[in-house]
Amino acid sequence: MSACLAGAVDGPASVQPMTVADLDEVMVLERAVYAFPWTRGNFVDSLAAGYIAWVLRDGAAGLIGYSVAMPGVDEMHLLNITVASGLRRQGHARRVLNELDAAARRAGTSMLWLEVRESNAEARSAYQRLGFAHVGKRKGYYPAVGGREDAVVMRRATAAAGDGGLHAVD
Repeated sequence: MSACLAGAVDGPASVQPMTVADLDEVMVLERAVYAFPWTRGNFVDSLAAGYIAWVLRDGAAGLIGYSVAMPGVDEMHLLNITVASGLRRQGHARRVLNELDAAARRAGTSMLWLEVRESNAEARSAYQRLGFAHVGKRKGYYPAVGGREDAVVMRRATAAAGDGGLHAVD
């Protein structure tokens, strides 16, 4: 999972539902960012299953990032959030997470869940600043060079109605 959530986005970037037509661009970014990327089939299956999937686009920069989340009973599980390497730390992932939070509230969901690589201290710190708490670990969850890597499980209550979304807690 790739996310650096510091900063704000006030520019022309827009969050749009992901479609199969977006997948060529999504796959280019996925392969550029991850040593063990999702397959095109993973994205196709997620869209077919009705998962909540978005792309973040900027007219000048094109595809900035994307996310995929799986709704569940009284919870939303973030499966993938990715921002292009050169465009991180500008609030793009926070913007996508705000959309996810709003979708979760509309669905009557009270909790957001995610896993993040144990070695990804930057993302874990960013999630903590946004109110996610470390609640567990999944042993050997991620593929890694030479074996497997543990995942840190994090969760956050969805924002209260009218709250406006996720805010940094510094």
